[in-house]
Amino acid sequence: MTARRKTGSGMWARGVAVALGLLLAGCSSVPDNRQVSLPMPQQPQRQQTATQREHARILASYGGAYENARLQAIIERIVNRLVAASERPDLKYNVTMLNSQAINAFALPNGQLYITRGLVTLANDKAELASVLSHEMGHVIARHAAIREEQAKQAAIISHVVSDVLSDPQMGALALAKSKLTLASFSRAQEFEADGIGVGMSARAGFDPFGAARLLTGMQRNADLRSSGNTEPRAHDFLSSHPATPERVQNALVNARQFSGPGTAGLRDRDEYLAELDGMVYGEDPSEGFARGRRFVHPKLGFTFTAPPGFTLDNTAQAVLGLKDGGGEAMRLDVVSVPAEQSLSDYLKSGWMENVEQPSVEEITINGFPAATAAAKGESWSFRLYAVRFGSEVYRFIFATKNRTAQADRSFREAVTSFRRLSLKEIEQIHPLRLRVVTVGDGDTVESLARRMATPDMQVQRFRVLNGLAAADRVKPGDKVKIVVE
Repeated sequence: MTARRKTGSGMWARGVAVALGLLLAGCSSVPDNRQVSLPMPQQPQRQQTATQREHARILASYGGAYENARLQAIIERIVNRLVAASERPDLKYNVTMLNSQAINAFALPNGQLYITRGLVTLANDKAELASVLSHEMGHVIARHAAIREEQAKQAAIISHVVSDVLSDPQMGALALAKSKLTLASFSRAQEFEADGIGVGMSARAGFDPFGAARLLTGMQRNADLRSSGNTEPRAHDFLSSHPATPERVQNALVNARQFSGPGTAGLRDRDEYLAELDGMVYGEDPSEGFARGRRFVHPKLGFTFTAPPGFTLDNTAQAVLGLKDGGGEAMRLDVVSVPAEQSLSDYLKSGWMENVEQPSVEEITINGFPAATAAAKGESWSFRLYAVRFGSEVYRFIFATKNRTAQADRSFREAVTSFRRLSLKEIEQIHPLRLRVVTVGDGDTVESLARRMATPDMQVQRFRVLNGLAAADRVKPGDKVKIVVE
């Protein structure tokens, strides 16, 4: 949740459909921007190009740029080396590292490349990083974005001709469905094409061509770990639209073997790469708020709250989202602008949420802050709404449940009553988690090193994923490994 103000107009107007869509919110040439806050202040809109507007939206969606001059320089040197070895050395690229824990990378058609802090920390050497950068450059070289746009236009034309000209809506729908299937299949082909271009580019640039297979495997392990913990929606992640199927990993291996035979190896520079990761922010950046288990803390905005038992929280650019184990309950917290002269009870009845039960509207106080609550009913879900005036803003809690019970209502109320202002001392004591690169000593094991991880659960599994280790892999003295520290 960013510190920028959100507006409440039109949000949640369709009840459960919008609620769950937002709660569960490429390879695409542009990222998924469904969860995007207001763009950061830029030059006036009328003076911005489409690329500049898209860049601003990406920064807003992914926490802005992550500033690390030395790491940025390494990334740019890798890109320059890849460009020189590419089929299109005339193309120019500009790389932005995004301040997001998501595992993602993407490119705009003009050569603007984006890679998240989370993906940079997941990689374990320069060859792995080069593999994802060259993959995205492959999309630019093959003009996949332009091709997809043309395919989409053709699909729309087919539907229009059959539906409107031939006056047969059913045939029009069928033609559109078939054209969409063709487009999806072509997108899959684009992924394999970009993989092939990327592996070849990396190999010709002197990098280990097997970096792609290692990184794809690592991303899949990371996704599997997150799925087993039922945490962190994947709407912003690479694998949500870059599937790392066994077939794709196998294809990356086949491509790599074309460039590297027995006894040959390309550049990896693992130790040098890891040295640059030492001290890097890991996970969520506290400046934009972060979750620790059920507790959410936002030092910049100065508040904290604890979600109901069984909930997992995810902090997006637009809102804090929560989902209970089993999926029967969900929640959203966002910030809206409500005129000071408008009462919170009137705001709850103002129409931004449909089917508010008028008798349920009640003005209350939460830890000294003016507040109001109400109930609403959707087709399959029931909602409990809270609005809390905190400073000049109004914080809006929306809880959704499939089965409205007194117990669920109590747990929702207890969560909202945990909303309070952070003290200055608390704010001063909040620091991000960071990566620390350590040398494996005599007697160290995966398990002993994992116990040093400042993560709340699954330390061994997280240590293995972070360091690209399979279940049977061991560490040996002298190895450099990443751990997470306070």
